[in-house]
Amino acid sequence: MDAFEETKNDMNIWIFFSQSSTTIFMHGFSAALHLILLLVLSISCVCKRRIKPNLENSNPIFKKTYWSALISCLGLSFCNLLLFVLNCLSMYRYGWSDLKLVAQLDFTFKTLTWFVISAYLWIKFSHSCEHKFSILLRVWWVFYVLMSCSFLVIHFGLYWKHSSLQFLLRVSDVVSIIVGLFFCYAGLFGKEREDGYFHLLDPFLKISSSQNNGDDRQGSSVGEESITPYVNANLLSFFTFAWMDSLLALGYNKTLDLEDVPQLANYDSAEVVFACFRNKLEGDSNTIDNGGQVSTLKLVKALILSTWKEILWTTLLSIVCTLASYVGPYLIDAFVQYLNSPLQLNHKGYELVFIFIASKLIRCLSDRHLFFQLRKMGIRVRAALFAVIYKKGLRLSSQSKLGHTSGESINLMSVDVDRIGLFSWYLHDIWRVPVQVILALLILYNSLGLASLVAFVATLILMLVNVPLGKLQEKFQGRLMDSKDQRMKVTSEALRNMRILKFHGWEMKLLATIIEIRNFETKWLKKLLYTSAMTTFAFVSAPRFVSIVTFGFCVLRGIPLESGKILSALATFEILKGAIYNLPDTIFMVVQTKVSLDRITLFLCLDDLQPNIVEKLPSDAVEVAVEVVKGNFSWDLHSPNLTLKDINFRVYHGSRVAICGSIGSGKSSLLSCILGEVPKVSGAIKLNGTKAYVAQAPWIQSGKIVDNILFGKKMDKERYEMILEACSLKKDLELCAFGDQTIIGDRGINLSGGQKQRIQLARALYHDADIYLLDDPFSAVDVHTGTHLFKECLLGILGSKTVIYVTHQVEFLPSADLILVMKDGRITQAGKYEEILNSGTDFMKLVSVHKKALADFNSFELKTDLDNSISSEENDNTLYCEKSFQDVEEREPQKYKTEKLVGTEGQLVQEEKREKGGVSFSVYWKYVTTAYKGIFVPLISLAQILFELLLIGSNYWIVLSTPISGDVRPHVKGFTLIFVYVALTLGCSLCIFIRSMLVVTVGYKTATLFFNKMHLCIFRTPLSFFDSTPSGRILNRASIDQSALDTSIPHQFEELLISIIEIVGTSAVMSQVAWQMLLVFIPMIVICIWYQKYYISTARELSRMFGVCEAPIIQHFVESILGSTTIRCFDQEKRFMHTSLKLVDGYSRPKFHFSGAIEWLLFRMDMLASITYAFSLVFLITMLKGVLSPGVMGIAVTYGLGFSMHGLLWDLSILENKIISVERIMQYTCIPSEPPLLVEESRLDHEWPSQGKVDIVDLQVRYAPHLPLVLRGITCTFPSRMKIGIVGRTGSGKSTLVHALFRMFEPTCGQIWIDGINISKIGLHDLRSRLSIIPQDPIMFEGTLRSNLDPFKEYMDEQIWKALDRCQLGDEVRKKEEKLDSIVTENGENWSMGQRQLICLARILLKRSKVLVLDEATASVDTATDYLIQQTLRQYFSRSTVITIAHRLTSVLDMDKVLLLDNGLVLEYDSPAKLLDIKSSSFAKLINEYTRRCSS
Repeated sequence: MDAFEETKNDMNIWIFFSQSSTTIFMHGFSAALHLILLLVLSISCVCKRRIKPNLENSNPIFKKTYWSALISCLGLSFCNLLLFVLNCLSMYRYGWSDLKLVAQLDFTFKTLTWFVISAYLWIKFSHSCEHKFSILLRVWWVFYVLMSCSFLVIHFGLYWKHSSLQFLLRVSDVVSIIVGLFFCYAGLFGKEREDGYFHLLDPFLKISSSQNNGDDRQGSSVGEESITPYVNANLLSFFTFAWMDSLLALGYNKTLDLEDVPQLANYDSAEVVFACFRNKLEGDSNTIDNGGQVSTLKLVKALILSTWKEILWTTLLSIVCTLASYVGPYLIDAFVQYLNSPLQLNHKGYELVFIFIASKLIRCLSDRHLFFQLRKMGIRVRAALFAVIYKKGLRLSSQSKLGHTSGESINLMSVDVDRIGLFSWYLHDIWRVPVQVILALLILYNSLGLASLVAFVATLILMLVNVPLGKLQEKFQGRLMDSKDQRMKVTSEALRNMRILKFHGWEMKLLATIIEIRNFETKWLKKLLYTSAMTTFAFVSAPRFVSIVTFGFCVLRGIPLESGKILSALATFEILKGAIYNLPDTIFMVVQTKVSLDRITLFLCLDDLQPNIVEKLPSDAVEVAVEVVKGNFSWDLHSPNLTLKDINFRVYHGSRVAICGSIGSGKSSLLSCILGEVPKVSGAIKLNGTKAYVAQAPWIQSGKIVDNILFGKKMDKERYEMILEACSLKKDLELCAFGDQTIIGDRGINLSGGQKQRIQLARALYHDADIYLLDDPFSAVDVHTGTHLFKECLLGILGSKTVIYVTHQVEFLPSADLILVMKDGRITQAGKYEEILNSGTDFMKLVSVHKKALADFNSFELKTDLDNSISSEENDNTLYCEKSFQDVEEREPQKYKTEKLVGTEGQLVQEEKREKGGVSFSVYWKYVTTAYKGIFVPLISLAQILFELLLIGSNYWIVLSTPISGDVRPHVKGFTLIFVYVALTLGCSLCIFIRSMLVVTVGYKTATLFFNKMHLCIFRTPLSFFDSTPSGRILNRASIDQSALDTSIPHQFEELLISIIEIVGTSAVMSQVAWQMLLVFIPMIVICIWYQKYYISTARELSRMFGVCEAPIIQHFVESILGSTTIRCFDQEKRFMHTSLKLVDGYSRPKFHFSGAIEWLLFRMDMLASITYAFSLVFLITMLKGVLSPGVMGIAVTYGLGFSMHGLLWDLSILENKIISVERIMQYTCIPSEPPLLVEESRLDHEWPSQGKVDIVDLQVRYAPHLPLVLRGITCTFPSRMKIGIVGRTGSGKSTLVHALFRMFEPTCGQIWIDGINISKIGLHDLRSRLSIIPQDPIMFEGTLRSNLDPFKEYMDEQIWKALDRCQLGDEVRKKEEKLDSIVTENGENWSMGQRQLICLARILLKRSKVLVLDEATASVDTATDYLIQQTLRQYFSRSTVITIAHRLTSVLDMDKVLLLDNGLVLEYDSPAKLLDIKSSSFAKLINEYTRRCSS
């Protein structure tokens, strides 16, 4: 024993000398570094040439930072001078020593160095206009704070081993760290950040300055509203987040709106962030704007380089936070020994308390700013990725679009970008976890010696287990995202085409397809969730496993276990638990982020539109406007079949060129190749002048009508009014309640086909281009409007312009200077009308059919003139009918004007609904009770409670069963100690396993039930819902909100439950030491609750805002991709890019301030917890010795180290943020539903309708309750087996009548009867499945031709071929290699518009219903094909009632009856012969006009 004591004394002497030497070395090293810097800066100051002061030109932000840095340097110099004086006094009083001498030298050089730095700052910045600190100073400041942190840790360690270390040194370290942190911030951010990127913003700033007419969407440019107080916050406000006070106070007193949220600082705006990111990405790949390849590595590198300051700053904060978190575990043994010591020195106890509190405060401050900066970095990353994806989308080639669906694009913008932004949260965990493990092992080695190596091996094994788990998760995540893409693609397509789905009664079958895809998706989701649950179980159990192995090894090797050492180990394991617990989440996020980065990289690597396809002719080439020489073009460059072959033509300025030909001949492709949209195989395209384009399928942007017409140009009222008149839009605007301020729905859904066509024609005219490319602009409008457009637009306003127009109306061809006849992708004839009329069969075929129809038309007119068999009574009746409706017309405007005077709530498209106030408890209750009626929720809670009890019990057991010090004999045998500890720990692990499995099971089931219910409600809602709801809102819920339900919300509920029970457990342990602690706990909890209530109203609304503000970003992106051809043609890419960036800012503003709000709250929570902890420590050290065991008090201190209310409130806040996704989904589970699909008591026999008679009685219809009537009392009868033609001006209500027939809109008043059955009494599926329609907009779904014709496999191939032959498409399909299995891309883009309409006709020929509706079904086919289709319909639907809405009057004359509508009223209804006989009838006037048009 004496030998052991002698050895121990020798060891202590050795430690003393080694520690003294270490301290001397450290101060010598510091003094040397300061001396070197002193010399460098002195030389720099002497050599610096004096310049006239110019600080007033500096940015105010930098000026403030500069003065703060200067004062801090002077303060540090003064502080070191004070320490120098105090050290002199100490040496004079207590004598000299080597340590004091070297410390004195260090203080001397520090005083001089910081004074010289102050002088250097004054000379360099006060007398120059520089706006950033030199690299030397910035490097020195970062190194200085790291060195100060290291010194502080080493000094504390030496102090507790050898207490003679000077107090002055510890003060010096603390001051150095505090000031050093400020220097690091100043060095990284203290410069004029805006200037750095302004040179990159020129294009954005130019386009921004030209925004006078309006893209007035959210997220307006910086400067229009107040800038965030964060920009001008002083140091105290910055550190305490007090800059959020004003917004929190506002949110507490009222419900916040987006206008109340301040703008972001310039350097955080999307424009600046994207400019920086683009610069880094282009600087690396050097080809990003030219379709170059971007790798995942290059993308990551660009993200890092554009956020390097934030990364460096957060790294520094992360280091400080990590070091501070280990101070408590390191000193806990000393604290227990102090409590057990018979001679307790008060000053040492208070110093211990001071160190504990200081470390907790430092950890709190660094933690809060770390997480705020990480969130800020995430916002910047999201902004950059949103912008780069959007910009790429505008440049995609047609072939890239075919291979990349809109569903994938939506997932990129919603899921993948969000996930990469969220990864910033986990960024530092990659290196922090190993560092934490190393620090933990060092502390363990200090306490338990060799046993720490065993702990290291156990930890290493647990970490290696992550490798296969990580790979498994990556595989599951990749498969999950692929299946999610497929689901979103089908969902997006279904929403776009919901009208046709409901017309055919297919919506429930497509819903079944989506549910089936979702079931496949959930297969991977389940695998991913259960793998994550197993990973969580393994790593939550890991600290317990490590502690078992460590303590077991100590027992086996005879290493004495003392209470203090065990508490130190347990505290270390507790911190290690956080690191290891976060490890699976970190790995999971790394895997998810890698998958998302790969997906975005794949998108960025898609082929762009070929650059420089179109050559710009020199301005002196005044004659030629367009020229194509030996042009060969193909939509698919890999296909051997060319789309356009041997194209040669020249168009001169001011000439009109007409393009005609049969369907699928390449007319639209020819216009696209002039635009540069079709990839060029060979040849040349030359263009001279600006161009405007009117697409065949109208592209209308969501927003106001006026904005669609102006399209980025300034308002010229005189020209605007002239164009409205020319495009026949004035009357339409008068009928709109808000005129040209009316908001258009998604894809112009609340406009008729003719209105959409005329709006985009007005857009083209307003742009006053040199060359106009019009793709069949007259097909969607009626005869009267078509004639007006041709005369006023083509022959009038565009009389002096170059116009190239595609048309199927032969009557518009003679006015052309040049006619190009196309067939099979070639120009077969070219010349003037008379020249080519007899020179080839192709043009003759088109014209002859038209002449035949016109001859029939004239003979019909002649017949009606000679027919005098019509009785005068019938004439009188017809005239009376007409007069009576004229009377109604005279009375109606007064009534209509009354209806127009509605507020802004009368708009069809309303702002997205945002709930106000707190999230209702019913939302939480609905969520937790949806699956299994909530039966598993108590079991999950019980499992967590048992876990906490067993955990506390195991800690008490291991501490109380071991002696306080080594000289006390243990009263429990080692193996008994370990056996009980293992049993308790295994109980903990079992509880964790049960909890994890139950949470995943319940979460998965709940997500599935919500998914099914929401989708069922969406697919069963009336069509008016889709008219007034942009698809982006629905897709947002189906992607982002559903993803939250799938993964985030169950995990967040679990985290909240853990936090609640941990707080209760910790409070119980700390209060068990002394009930008096409750006197501190209760006020602290009350204050915390008040803070939380004060904060939550603002945070909740901010959270809802960025939920609502994300949908417009996705909506704008999808809309822009669909209209990219039009956007590029009008050179509007910059404006649309600017709008997208404004929308991103609108999303980032609430996101940024939400981050500030939550850190504001958590900072105050941490402060309160630190005060409570300080009271408890002071109470423990002042307690009489012997009242409580030092071990019990040590447990209380250990639990107090991690005590904070912020964990609970953080989880609660995050859950309320996430639960908004449930709230949003629940909004769509409560939307109004259509009437039942089937009504059992009104089931019809299989043959209904057998006759096809339709009776319409006083039918009144409006689109929505707040909108005026569209059909205003229609009464008429469609006799069975007759052909009814419906004509009328565009917007007169023709298509609405058809919608009412299919019950798309329930009548406000009136009834429709078919074969004596009131259709409002039968099921919707029974009705719609028995009727047939070819809609105005021909729709094809992605898949094959077979799946489009027979989606549910009800017909044989022979029947399908017959249908194709009858609609003149059979030969075209037989030419394709895949025949019926020919590919149909998204929206049917690889089929011409005419072909799509014929395929819709083939569907109807297969169905053979007794009631057939053709809604302008042949508008996009040539006259010859139209004639053949009419013959087919007459032949195969002779026993059916055929209701035709037509603009070609030649097809209407063949009808049995004609219904003429005007402004929702029946103006005339009779046989064509009778109506023509009445010369004053509107129908007769329409026919006369058409005859004159054809004759001219």
